[in-house]
Order: sequence, then C-alpha cells, then structure tokens
Amino acid sequence: MEFERCHPGDVKALTAFLREVDLTLSGLDAPGVRLWLERDEAGAIIGSTGYEISGDGHHALIRSVAIRPGQRSRGRGTALARFALTRAAEEGAGTAWLFSRRSGPFWQSLGFEPADRDELAEVLADTHQVRLFQRTGQLSREVAWSRTIQTSPP
Repeated sequence: MEFERCHPGDVKALTAFLREVDLTLSGLDAPGVRLWLERDEAGAIIGSTGYEISGDGHHALIRSVAIRPGQRSRGRGTALARFALTRAAEEGAGTAWLFSRRSGPFWQSLGFEPADRDELAEVLADTHQVRLFQRTGQLSREVAWSRTIQTSPP
C-alpha cells in the first residue's frame, strides 16, 4: 500500500469520498491538517488518513481514516491508521486522540482506550475539528479515544 500526500487539487475528490463514508468534511484544506490518500489502479481514492497537531506539538488528533466499503477487511484501515500514528509521532506527538462514535472496536484493536472528551477538547483546542465541533454543538455527542504513541505503534 502506498499513500500519497493530499494536495489542494485533491480536496474536491477527498471531500466526495469522505461524504460517502460519512466522516467530517470540514477543514480538509486547513493549513494544520495533514492528509494522505490511497488510490486504486485507476486513480480513484479508496482510503484516506490524517491528523492535526496541537499547538504545543505534544498531541495529535487523528482524523479522516477511512476505506471505501468494498475495500474493507483487508488490513487497509489498520495500515492507514498506523501510518498517521507513525507520522504524528515523528512530528513529536506523544498522545493520539480521536473522535469515533461507530468504530470503537477498530480503534481499541490499535490500542486506543475511551478518553475524556473535555480533556481532548482542552489539549487540542486549537485544531480545526475541535473548534468546529464546539461551534456546532457536535462535541457533546462525540465519543473520545486516546493512546500513547511512539515512532513504531504496536
């Protein structure tokens, strides 16, 4: 599996892909959002992953980890999630956080544990997704997860 950095010209296609898989669309072109794509042989997006780093650099908000439904159960989601964790650790983040109401078992398989949503919002207050969720009231409906990260996640 090869992942390529998402460029401004990819945002429209990525937005359509994330809409199909029902993930947050906002901020995909924000300067602090780091995103990567996986494409099939025809160039269509079949997977995505990314994160935002906190202002102090110690925390990463994992986001946009998705696989096209027909491509699931092949290890791609795990590979995309691990890629984001590794990249965030390389940038100096020691803790990864995320929001997920539907995919808890997947994230638990990668070492994530339920976390305090308000703590997530505090340590990642300057990220686009947290600001959006606070502004829209969505934060109170979200489920938070976290784990310690290092250069080589388990």
